[in-house]
Amino acid sequence: MCLLALGFLLGILQPSSGQFPRACASSESLLRKECCPLWAGDMSPCGELSGRGSCQEILLSRAPLGPQFPFIGVDDREDWPAVFYNRTCQCNHNFMGFNCGECRFGFAGPNCAERRMLMRRSIFQLSSREKNKFLAYLNLAKHTPSQDYVIASGTYAQMNNGSTPMFRNINVYDLFVWMHYYVSHDTLLGGSSVWRDIDFAHEAPGFLPWHRLFLLLWEHEIQKITGDKNFTIPYWDWRDAEGCDVCTDELMGGRHPTNPQLLSPASFFSSWQVICSLSEEYNSRQALCNATNEGPILRNPGNHDKTRTPRLPSSADVEFCLSLTQYESGSMDKLANFSFRNTLEGFANPETGIANMSQSSLHNALHIYMNGSMSQVQGSANDPIFILHHAFVDSIFEQWLRRHRPLREVYPAANAPIGHNREYYMVPFIPLYRNGEFFTPSRELGYDYEYLADPVDSFQNFLMPYLEQARQIWQWLVGAAVVGGIITALITGLIVLGCRKKRMGSTPETQPLLMESEDDHNVSYQSNL
Repeated sequence: MCLLALGFLLGILQPSSGQFPRACASSESLLRKECCPLWAGDMSPCGELSGRGSCQEILLSRAPLGPQFPFIGVDDREDWPAVFYNRTCQCNHNFMGFNCGECRFGFAGPNCAERRMLMRRSIFQLSSREKNKFLAYLNLAKHTPSQDYVIASGTYAQMNNGSTPMFRNINVYDLFVWMHYYVSHDTLLGGSSVWRDIDFAHEAPGFLPWHRLFLLLWEHEIQKITGDKNFTIPYWDWRDAEGCDVCTDELMGGRHPTNPQLLSPASFFSSWQVICSLSEEYNSRQALCNATNEGPILRNPGNHDKTRTPRLPSSADVEFCLSLTQYESGSMDKLANFSFRNTLEGFANPETGIANMSQSSLHNALHIYMNGSMSQVQGSANDPIFILHHAFVDSIFEQWLRRHRPLREVYPAANAPIGHNREYYMVPFIPLYRNGEFFTPSRELGYDYEYLADPVDSFQNFLMPYLEQARQIWQWLVGAAVVGGIITALITGLIVLGCRKKRMGSTPETQPLLMESEDDHNVSYQSNL
């Protein structure tokens, strides 16, 4: 049945692409440096005629950067997205999207005025039907071209500064693999030279806000291609795990019986092809990953370098990390001490908070432990365990936000590594989002975690889909209640009238029974009834 449903969905969905809005991937848009597509609702740029938004000059952050990247003007991701566009849609109210055609996270309805709250749950708390649906959705995403985006297969210079666009279509799942690659790839300096100490989503303050947005967008795309507005990403709580609990054929794929580096052929993930996993090859060719298939998912959990990662994270590790009061500190990179971000990311000891480059703990520990596709930063999202893992990392970030209640100003405004200041636009997202916008509690973004939620909230979220259905048909429910009430009243009236007529017509022989003994009365009453 799941395969039939999957085939049906694949049949009705239209082809598409990823990362750069398809409507802005033309030479005309690149040469004008403008990405303000029409909204289909009124056929005006950014839905301006309907008050959804307008085409505006982008306002770049001019706050000073840290010393980690000593170049200017050599990387397309600098001052994102100014190399490609300097005018984009700026949306009003609760509207969002590259053409202001969607609702902000946490809002729904035709005018984006209805609040909504979704619940992310442990993958082990899902029913068999829910697990199968999640796996089917992943497989659907892997085989469904993105409708809205394309990826860049060349740098802006290789595109002749926009006159020769180089973009490719990509499926929905690989779109997010490519974005994770693009945000973390080395800077290509020409010849055979690269600069490795650069990452716009890791090793600095933006790590947690960036991945928070990444998961929200991934979740949103799955909701769109499936029509399941209530879909949420499940998480894997790996605290105190003794092994890869999700590495089974019923979940994310077991181990191959003869080749421990591959997935079991009983899992459909074994047929998946990875992309963007050959970083050294791209560097040698001074080229970007173009999303060509590069082989199967590799995974060999537990057979990793145990001197670097001696064990999986414990509950005590997480609790110590949560006790750290500073979000960021010092150089605000992987050498930061007593930094909640750096400790959770895994570059600092989870027992002392002191940076230790020879060890990989917490978040990093899971990547190293998987010993395969997930262990290389740029291509790590190829393994679908990435999603479960990062959802749980995000939940730890959420715990810290709730425990310490930081103001947005706690997030560094200046001197962070390139791409990580508070007002810097996050690479490579279009529409544009700033780092500081996602340094905020999850409930303000329309989602929560089941193990963190108040029991009352959990019950309300359980009822929400049913209440939504009732809201949509309330007129019919009221009408049915009124008609039902009238019919009930008529039937009751007829019964009462019939009883009165029967009482008036009773024979004298039956009347004296009402005056007999209590026992005779009870039997007769029951008989009459």
